[in-house]
Amino acid sequence: MAVRPGLWPALLGIVLAAWLHSSGAQQSATVANPVPNPVPGSNPDLLPHFLVEPEDVYIVKNKPVLLVCKATPATQIFFKCNGEWVRQVDHVIERSTDGSSGLPAMEVRINVSRQQVEKVFGLEEYWCQCVAWSSSGTTKSQKAYIRIAYLRKNFEQEPLAKEVSLEQGIVLPCRPPEGIPPAEVEWLRNEDLVDPSLDPNVYITREHSLVVRQARLADTANYTCVAKNIVARRRSASAAVIVYVDGSWSPWSKWSACGLDCTHWRSRECSDPAPRNGGEECRGADLDTRNCTSDLCVHTASGPEDVALYVGLIAVAVCLLLLLLVLILVYCRKKEGLDSDVADSSILTSGFQPVSIKPSKADNPHLLTIQPDLSTTTTTYQGSLCPRQDGPSPKFQLTNGHLLSPLGGGRHTLHHSSPTSEAEDFVSRLSTQNYFRSLPRGTSNMAYGTFNFLGGRLMIPNTGISLLIPPDAIPRGKIYEVYLTLHKPEDVRLPLAGCQTLLSPIVSCGPPGVLLTRPVILAMDHCGEPSPESWSLRLKKQSCEGSWEDVLHLGEEAPSHLYYCQLEAGACYVFTEQLGRFALVGEALSVAAAKRLKLLLFAPVACTSLEYNIRVYCLHDTHDALKEVVQLEKQLGGQLIQEPRILHFKDSYHNLRLSIHDVPSSLWKSKLLVSYQEVPFYHIWNGTQQYLHCTFTLERVSPSTSDLACKVWVWQVEGDGQSFNVNFNITKDTRFAELLALESEGGVPALVGPSAFKIPFLIRQKIITSLDPPCSRGADWRTLAQKLHLDSHLSFFASKPSPTAMILNLWEARHFPNGNLSQLAAAVAGLGQPDAGLFTVSEAEC
Repeated sequence: MAVRPGLWPALLGIVLAAWLHSSGAQQSATVANPVPNPVPGSNPDLLPHFLVEPEDVYIVKNKPVLLVCKATPATQIFFKCNGEWVRQVDHVIERSTDGSSGLPAMEVRINVSRQQVEKVFGLEEYWCQCVAWSSSGTTKSQKAYIRIAYLRKNFEQEPLAKEVSLEQGIVLPCRPPEGIPPAEVEWLRNEDLVDPSLDPNVYITREHSLVVRQARLADTANYTCVAKNIVARRRSASAAVIVYVDGSWSPWSKWSACGLDCTHWRSRECSDPAPRNGGEECRGADLDTRNCTSDLCVHTASGPEDVALYVGLIAVAVCLLLLLLVLILVYCRKKEGLDSDVADSSILTSGFQPVSIKPSKADNPHLLTIQPDLSTTTTTYQGSLCPRQDGPSPKFQLTNGHLLSPLGGGRHTLHHSSPTSEAEDFVSRLSTQNYFRSLPRGTSNMAYGTFNFLGGRLMIPNTGISLLIPPDAIPRGKIYEVYLTLHKPEDVRLPLAGCQTLLSPIVSCGPPGVLLTRPVILAMDHCGEPSPESWSLRLKKQSCEGSWEDVLHLGEEAPSHLYYCQLEAGACYVFTEQLGRFALVGEALSVAAAKRLKLLLFAPVACTSLEYNIRVYCLHDTHDALKEVVQLEKQLGGQLIQEPRILHFKDSYHNLRLSIHDVPSSLWKSKLLVSYQEVPFYHIWNGTQQYLHCTFTLERVSPSTSDLACKVWVWQVEGDGQSFNVNFNITKDTRFAELLALESEGGVPALVGPSAFKIPFLIRQKIITSLDPPCSRGADWRTLAQKLHLDSHLSFFASKPSPTAMILNLWEARHFPNGNLSQLAAAVAGLGQPDAGLFTVSEAEC
């Protein structure tokens, strides 16, 4: 039977559709040119043309992507990916009529998964294309390329710290991490975005380098390169740039009149300009003296009047010398009386290097800058310190080392806490003191910095531990070197009695014994489920002799007490006027008292043998505990295989049990000889044992086995329990890897001065001045405390010289660095203060 030529494409399309449908479970079928080109004699106007063509797209993490085609007139549309036809069952088809032409239209959609793209090896990219046909022939769409998006963590080149002179050019290179799509780069200056459109002195090159054409004093800052694409956002290490000014002499003054010694003089000052930001001092003398040539100058004493004059001058000089000696003697005696109350920080923190007027340009690139306190003189710590146990002297000895030289009109240069050599030297020297011998030997769990009356903040990254030093907590004229350390429970002997349990990390801040005029705020996580009916919570502090004392019973605080605590669901904020070593301990009052445990499942990233281990960790639900386990698993080559779960572990004396079930016996066999594993109650309850975990060892029946499906149960006998449904491919499934990626927190464990606070200093002062005085209309600090849900602490705030300052300090500790400043501003503005300019700062004030 003869078939008209125009019917061939339609018949072939029907045959192709039937063949694709009959392919069943086949993943794809290769068909070369399944339909012909336009048939001779057919109408080319009726060839399909595409209304929508597939476009290039990126797969982010494990989310499949959608490709869409729409053509008219079309009787069939199918996708072809990398030369192979996609199964008909994977197409979603929608038929309609084109509104403009009235011809039949068809829209087809398919999903492409990450697994499909990963199957394509070599240099070939994964692509898909639509083929549409009508009775007149076929048309192919453009190719759409599907790529897996990623952004690696390490920068190929990071900016380095620099010191440059005024008006010198600055180039900070940055090569972002490799990524698909390529990362966009932006720059931050002291955490503010650098916008070249607003500053013609700055531009960013095609190679992403930041260029400052002529350095200004305002360009002194910490610079950070930020790379981002659709997958992630990465930050480089910050580079401190210091723009310094070398001093230059002013013009000489006029010569003075000729003196009795037949000389006259002239002077000049190192002020044109004065050295700033560590610039070099002027070289040469500031005073020039010459012999007089005036006829009035008499070289010899020719009469009794001259002899009397010289005798009088000598007598005056002798009297002044005697007076000076008396003053020095009085000063020395007073100084001896103060020796018992003065200690030099260099004994406690001898790892800190004194800051010279012009620091080395190569040895220490990690710098922070703050505006100087020009009233600062020789700096010492006031107050008695813990006596040394290894020497005859009852007090630390005094050395008048000048820790920081004030620079006129410029900036202080402070040592940043990141250089490893400095930190290790700091720890090694500090640990020679008996009281500090248990400080961590590593530097990842320590932060330190140098602070003055402007205050600042110390943070131990990824632990939830920080120390806020509010403005004026350190007396004006003093400079303290402060440290913050996290201890491992096994390194510090913390005695626990009865039903007591450790709920927080053990944290030290110091040096102890320094004089503070305002409370600092120590923030740390805890794992308790606090309720007055179930817990008795106490803050413990270690004394100088090494014993632990209860310094605060939460809920029974006295307003005038040296310590106070704001307890929240997962964190506590301790107000203290004395630095030292602290821990939060709970005593169960009933069996309802519970601790939050975080359950984590880890397994090897690569399995090279038949055995496969699943490790189940049971740890405190705190950031520091999580950080330790993540670092340990990185060393072991492990990966997270399920989302973490929370289990409430009660004080019921019942153990924790773990078991594994539903392991497919045809693929795996379990080596567990009992029905469950068990962790004793006291191992968990005392809270001093790290890395508590159980291991389930499985064995593959065949080396080719890669899919694992099973259930892991974790429960407390007669208590709470959790179950994990494990279902993944052990060779390539990494979907949970990003859940525990530790953030760098800016890489700045020490923030000094205004940069450590969310609230601008001038606005803070205005709020304090406005809200501290009592107001009959209620528009004062009490109402602010109520709006911020802190009204349970009114008596404590009222006992301080500035209640508003205490409230703002607590807000800073709770909400840094992601606090919503606009919400705080709305709360303050809602108090109805009549001063409309309360929350604005003029340009002149800045």
